[in-house]
Amino acid sequence: MLTVIAYDIRDDKTRTKLHKRLKELGLNTQKSVFECEIEEHVLRDLLAAARELMDPRSDSLRIYRVCVRCARKVVVQGQGIRLLPRTFEVV
Repeated sequence: MLTVIAYDIRDDKTRTKLHKRLKELGLNTQKSVFECEIEEHVLRDLLAAARELMDPRSDSLRIYRVCVRCARKVVVQGQGIRLLPRTFEVV
């Protein structure tokens, strides 16, 4: 499922670690926003890793799951590419 992940991390080292992890999972569409096509177990692993890295008093992580119907309605204006959800998988 298409997942939008946004973060606001104060510490440079922590922010860099999370950014690198997210680059492995999806497309960096804005400075601190990623669009990822990820499965539930991958998301759980990401959340566990983020809990270890982040300071909940100063940092935030937001995750939005986007259904296929809503993903088709995404509007991109200006620079950027649009991540379309997969409609099939080859196993």
